[in-house]
Amino acid sequence: MEAAAPAPYVRTRLSVMMFLQYAIWGAWLPILYPFLMGHRGFSLDQTGLCLMAGAVGALIGPFIAGQLADRSFATEKLLAVSHFIGAILVFFLASAAKFEVFLGISFIYGLVYAPTMALTNSMAFANLPDRDRDFPTVRLWGTIGWIAAGITLGQILFRFYNDSDATLNAGRAIGFQIAGGLGLLMALYCLTLPKTPPTKSATEKTAWLEAVQEIFRRPLVVLFLIAVPISMIHQFYFVFTSDFVTKVQKAANSQSADAFSNSINQIFGVGGGGLMTIGQMTEIAVLAALPFFTKALSRKHLLLIGIAAYAARMALFAFAPELPTVIIGIAMHGLCFGCFIAVAFMVVDENTTPDIRATAQNLFNLVIVGIGIILGSLFATSVVAKYATADGTAPMDYTKLFSVPMYMAIGCFVLMLLFYPSKKKAA
Repeated sequence: MEAAAPAPYVRTRLSVMMFLQYAIWGAWLPILYPFLMGHRGFSLDQTGLCLMAGAVGALIGPFIAGQLADRSFATEKLLAVSHFIGAILVFFLASAAKFEVFLGISFIYGLVYAPTMALTNSMAFANLPDRDRDFPTVRLWGTIGWIAAGITLGQILFRFYNDSDATLNAGRAIGFQIAGGLGLLMALYCLTLPKTPPTKSATEKTAWLEAVQEIFRRPLVVLFLIAVPISMIHQFYFVFTSDFVTKVQKAANSQSADAFSNSINQIFGVGGGGLMTIGQMTEIAVLAALPFFTKALSRKHLLLIGIAAYAARMALFAFAPELPTVIIGIAMHGLCFGCFIAVAFMVVDENTTPDIRATAQNLFNLVIVGIGIILGSLFATSVVAKYATADGTAPMDYTKLFSVPMYMAIGCFVLMLLFYPSKKKAA
């Protein structure tokens, strides 16, 4: 995909796009598990299916959205339509009390929202003058958007819904309402983005078929395969950390009323989502430094650093569940995302031909927010969570719970070390 002409103020305009894109997601994703378990009263199996439903939609969406963006419609128009539909759907999730209704809306929402993450990436790659220099700094504004949404929700919960666990769980519904409002704003804003028309000179009419052919070459085939368990590990973090952090905060507050724990509540609020934004803050630092890292380190070294951070974070959660060490574990998210996920999207872009890059990005997005989340949601809730609670109802044993993804990350590190080719950049 190529832009028709250089766009004025392109970095600023794309930065605002990233801000809104990830503020939408950050408003509801961190609080989804405790909202479903604590407020809606869904079982572990039902919660796992709801977490999975959006990812099932994401399996289908990339083929449709990538094909349309690479062959038929301008990316900015496709983004506008997708976000308008998504805004309406996510708003209704706040009031969907029945399991079947929540499951169905989640599926359709995944179908329209998940492809927009890859489409915003492909739009940035198509319009930025220098991918390695400009993309990390543009993408970090998505992280800032996630932080803004998370802290806003955390402060609302802290100020108005902190009377009891039941009130706190019910108040988390506001996250979906915030996401809906941001989605409508994003839909309007997308119409002002740089014109990014489809490529007309493709040799293959079916963009995804051509992209699959290119993916089955090294290093992409290794990257795609390892990305599946990494995405499952990522899902462990987003499913359980909000509830885990809430319990750690409460334990710290009950043990002492020191300045540290009080300051944490005043700054980040309660409910888990606010404190989790520390991970996005370190993500900003890593993404800002990524242009320097990409010049000094190979893609393989950066990917290995990201995987090692996944293992270290889970180890801290499993074996050192105190507020200071948990905050360090949350802060590891910057290295996890910046050195693996962000670098992986760059690897996909530089190892595919221009006319199928949007589809290739969507296929990798399919692995990250589709296959990995489906497997990760079911494995984390219906298998590991039951193992960590003995019968699915007893208090969670977080040492057992987080040890599983820790060992998975160690295995991925070994596989990446052995099978990913050692070269600095694609030719």
